[in-house]
Amino acid sequence: MAFQREKQNVSASDLLQALADGEEIKLNQCVITGQLDINRLFEKDEKFQTENLIVQQDQDGKTLSLAQSIVFDKCTFEENVVFSGPWTEPESMMVEFKSDVVFNSSVFKGQARFRNAAFLDIAGFDGCSFEGVATFKNARIKKDAKFRTAEFSGYALFGNTVFELSARFNNTHFAKGVNFAEAVFEGHIDFGGVYSSSRAVPVFDQVKFAKRREGVDESFWRFVKQSAQEAGYYQLAGECFYNERCARLRQKIASPAQSDKSPLKKLLRFIWSIRLVPEIVFGKWLFGYGERPVRVLAASAFVILICASFYSQPDSLIYRGGATEPSFLQSLYFSTITFTTLGYGDLYPAPNKVCRAVAMFEAVAGGCLMALFVVGLAKRFSRG
Repeated sequence: MAFQREKQNVSASDLLQALADGEEIKLNQCVITGQLDINRLFEKDEKFQTENLIVQQDQDGKTLSLAQSIVFDKCTFEENVVFSGPWTEPESMMVEFKSDVVFNSSVFKGQARFRNAAFLDIAGFDGCSFEGVATFKNARIKKDAKFRTAEFSGYALFGNTVFELSARFNNTHFAKGVNFAEAVFEGHIDFGGVYSSSRAVPVFDQVKFAKRREGVDESFWRFVKQSAQEAGYYQLAGECFYNERCARLRQKIASPAQSDKSPLKKLLRFIWSIRLVPEIVFGKWLFGYGERPVRVLAASAFVILICASFYSQPDSLIYRGGATEPSFLQSLYFSTITFTTLGYGDLYPAPNKVCRAVAMFEAVAGGCLMALFVVGLAKRFSRG
């Protein structure tokens, strides 16, 4: 039996009783009046018939299981929607949705509280408008979490939320900010086109990506980067840019190999991915995509010292006046002026292939590394 309505005003009390009776909920373009607060089912003054409710009580609180599918299509909730414990004791109850829960294109004029909720099937909030605070803190969504084109006019809380299969936030708008602290993304995610119109930078402390090696976090870092840059936090924007580029690189390495089932094709794809070695070595490790200029300085010091050690060997350098046995300090001096392509002409590499090859390598390395350092430094200081 289904509780089915279309283009009607529906009392929250009638809706709660239908949930308590285990009826399927199918509402289309309806207006829900009153507070749709699941805690009302347990208040004695309300006098709901709850003998069919599935409730498990333990020392931490109670778990309410709703086995029926729940579909609200283009509905409007005039007051708060609460599927969690009361505001003063939010941890005292967990609501478990065993079937699909769909609120597509619905409007929440009050608060939307799904704290500690467990969605065992699809959680659909595509196109929803949350005018008040929306909290999914500590929620667990086992299948697809769909928040595409949603509008969060109030603050959005997704801290500690676990997205087990996928999390799709395409083109979602967080007007007053969002909290993803300690959220866990175990599957694929999509934050393409997500934006924030306020100066609030998303909170993402200790956020985790189980498939980080596949580069699934690229769109997430792009969203945080854009928000940080618009808010004027340029250093944070730079860090997010670095994470975004690293995620993109991991996608290039991992994605082709996963799409091919044949071991031979995987091997060929892996061999083909060798073309990414220059980007890995120079773009990521050495240059840090322009966000790690200190790495260039460290690499420069390393090249100078290694070459100086070579030049300090007997018969490696020649003074203008003739052969000499240079000390390490003299070799370091020659290595430095060679690296910087300065060359005073008072010392020369010995006329053999090895010494001249080392000098040529150091000169070329010096020119490249100094250019990288200048570009990285300019990039960081010109961002604002």
